[in-house]
Amino acid sequence: MGWTPLFLEMHQKNVLIVGAGEVGERRARRFLEVGANVVVLGSHAPPEILELGASLEPLKDAAKWVEWADLVVTATPDTDLNQKLADLAGSKLVNRADEPEKGNFIVPSSFFIGDVQICIYTSGKSPLMAKELRKKIQKVIKTEDVLQLELQDFARNILKERVEDQKTRKKHLYQILNDEKVKTFLEDRDINGAKVYVEGSLSRLKEN
Repeated sequence: MGWTPLFLEMHQKNVLIVGAGEVGERRARRFLEVGANVVVLGSHAPPEILELGASLEPLKDAAKWVEWADLVVTATPDTDLNQKLADLAGSKLVNRADEPEKGNFIVPSSFFIGDVQICIYTSGKSPLMAKELRKKIQKVIKTEDVLQLELQDFARNILKERVEDQKTRKKHLYQILNDEKVKTFLEDRDINGAKVYVEGSLSRLKEN
């Protein structure tokens, strides 16, 4: 199979969720949180999802809503129904929650640590291990790593204004990453102190 990880801009995109069980609810919530228009097909939907902005529509109107959708998620316990809806979707993005390999779009387990979003996909071999790997990753990534991310963004914006050469900018960013004073600031959770220190160090560079 030719699977490759991607991030999609889903704001104001149309997402059809067929089935409102645990998986369907989880998918609906994820797309609602990023500003997608979500319609749930079925006889019911969790009140929390409807409060977040999802609409509930009857299954008999499936063809109409599949045509409306940019992305279709089939999450019912009925494999034949899921296949029928996937066939109806044609070349659209389709996530088969029951048999992911039969769709063309997979929604991996994901979580945030600060501004860092991490996704885990085990090729469907073990959802349990995906959870265990998540726990291990959360233990490894420290608060100072997240603060370093913020500091790197701060420094990168300054460097874009002062240094034309991308390789030279990269060299300065590595110096900041390995600077012992910076590490001390971040270990002390003093991001503002780190920014003042870095800004002072970069102020000696000539502007473009």
